[in-house]
Amino acid sequence: MFRFLKEKLKKALGRISEKVEEEEEKKKEKEVKRGIVEKIKAKITKKKISEELFERLFWDLELSLLENNTAVEIIQELREKLRKELVGREVSRSELKYIILNALKDEISSVIKGIDLVELIKEKLQKKKPCVICFFGVNGSGKTTTIAKIANLLKKNGLSVVLAASDTFRAAAIDQLEEHANRLGVKLIKHRYGADAAAVAFDAIKHAEAKGIDVVLIDTAGRMHSDVNLMDEMKKIVRVAKPELKVFVGESIVGNDCVEQARRFDQAVGIDAVILTKADVDEKGGAIVSISKVVGKPIAFLGIGQGYDDLIKVNKESILRSVGI
Repeated sequence: MFRFLKEKLKKALGRISEKVEEEEEKKKEKEVKRGIVEKIKAKITKKKISEELFERLFWDLELSLLENNTAVEIIQELREKLRKELVGREVSRSELKYIILNALKDEISSVIKGIDLVELIKEKLQKKKPCVICFFGVNGSGKTTTIAKIANLLKKNGLSVVLAASDTFRAAAIDQLEEHANRLGVKLIKHRYGADAAAVAFDAIKHAEAKGIDVVLIDTAGRMHSDVNLMDEMKKIVRVAKPELKVFVGESIVGNDCVEQARRFDQAVGIDAVILTKADVDEKGGAIVSISKVVGKPIAFLGIGQGYDDLIKVNKESILRSVGI
């Protein structure tokens, strides 16, 4: 994770330093034939950053960030921050590198927000029981497996769980969730294939109320985030279930497409938190930063494997270290 950005960033900073050095050499060539004072000036390593030079310097950094699937919104904010910091100022190559890295660090730090999902659920339970959580995301994102991981985590923290198989669009989704439920020893509420998804959620909540179960985890269909009928179905589930939390599950490896998926689900049902799967095979890592910025929601966990314990909390410091800053 972030290895790709780290390498690209290192190369971009190297190219930026080369451009500054080229500018310095041009200046020295013009001044070297002048008098002693001019020769002394030629040894000065600082370079005044003009608007034109800034644009040429930032271009390399922008390319690196775009290749890392970093959202345009982040790049634009970083550009303006650096423009104010650099244009019209004399800086050395070492200062320039420090300023760029510091600005990038501030930008990442400002958008990366984690959340302690277990503690949040416990807080919700003090006001209302059961705590209902809906999970949204497109097919293939690892949503059903993620729900099983969350069920396992909650059980380990002393909370009882019931699963709702509200992805009735795919029979395989019901079977998959049932397999997880059996392995984890938790109750599954399901209806037949093609049944009303909201009715499944409703029955799961009623079961939890009757049995005193703490948390209801609702799986939902994920045909495509651009499917109008799917979004209407998601809205109906939300109206019926009235969940305390709505969690988007997306694949970090699909980059900006994951960001767009999260944006569309947020517009349709309102997302409270994000879980990104396959983070262990995501060399670019741009989706982690981009979703935090574009959707403005905290990231609860990163999925790093298929095991039930393969969830890690988002740690701002470790992400910054991974990027090399």
